[in-house]
Amino acid sequence: MLSKRVSIIILAPVLFAITAWAALVLLFTGPGGAAWARPSLASAYALVSVAALLWLRPFWKALAVWAAALTAVLIWWGTLRPSNDREWQPDVARLSRAEVQGDILTFHNVRNFDFHSETDFTPRYEDRVYDLSKLRGYDLFMSYWGSPVIAHTIISWDFEGSLPLAISIETRKKKGQEYSAVKGFFRQYEIIYVAADERDVVRLRTNYRDEQVYLYRLKVTPERAKALLLDYVAAMNTLVETPEFYNALVDNCTTSIRHHVKNVDPDASRLDWRFLANGYGDEMLYERGTLDTRLPFAELRARSRINVQAKALDQDPAFSQLIREALPDPRSSATPGTSR
Repeated sequence: MLSKRVSIIILAPVLFAITAWAALVLLFTGPGGAAWARPSLASAYALVSVAALLWLRPFWKALAVWAAALTAVLIWWGTLRPSNDREWQPDVARLSRAEVQGDILTFHNVRNFDFHSETDFTPRYEDRVYDLSKLRGYDLFMSYWGSPVIAHTIISWDFEGSLPLAISIETRKKKGQEYSAVKGFFRQYEIIYVAADERDVVRLRTNYRDEQVYLYRLKVTPERAKALLLDYVAAMNTLVETPEFYNALVDNCTTSIRHHVKNVDPDASRLDWRFLANGYGDEMLYERGTLDTRLPFAELRARSRINVQAKALDQDPAFSQLIREALPDPRSSATPGTSR
């Protein structure tokens, strides 16, 4: 009898956690399409499940009722499908894609909006051609909007003689939707790779959202940079035909980068808790020698914050070049802090 009670006590937190997850599934994605009805449906499910677990005896009957209710939710969950055919917000209305012919990379739908405020902008999409033989490496932007634990990460590829190519992995929001970290676990958004000019995707965050943005030059070879970019391209082209859901845990802006890095350099993508608490990702990269370790980390981080420069360069066509002036660059033999 004691052993049975101990088993129930151990099992109870798991059962209640699963019940809470399933209730949130119904709250955010429940059937019927009527948002007003979902709280009632989620509450009813949770009450029935919890009541069965607490009071229905023998316990196997309680488990049977609980499992039946959970199965119904899982069946509904399995019917949810990602789509490219929705009424999207204008900033994520188009999917970027690319074609590769030898060393020539042609990107379609590169976003180059002229933002006047966070919500007021002049839309502009462009085709851009890049020469992979002139790829020098890539850089990392980290943007903080609240907690220091979480940041949005953007990779930007550096080409000789061309503007950088920034790619931001984001939620593809429908009209009227706002981002929610909690809803990001419940198939509320599709995932999108936004290929963009840095004056668009970076300036939006520094100048209009007032996020704290850091730019790090990374110690990577052109060969690795090319392999990572082509892995991105393959994923982006696949999303045009086969959309996928965004997931705040396993398919977000940073864990998706890790998946791509793993494809081209498994050792560089080895697991670390800072892939989840990605606000500390720069510290992890510093420890691994990917950032410029000729400076103490605290000094490197202080120098890498670009908000002041970005605001001063708001309309400057040399935005990308000038925000990098005096940034430490581990790919350069110059003294850290001097311009290239």
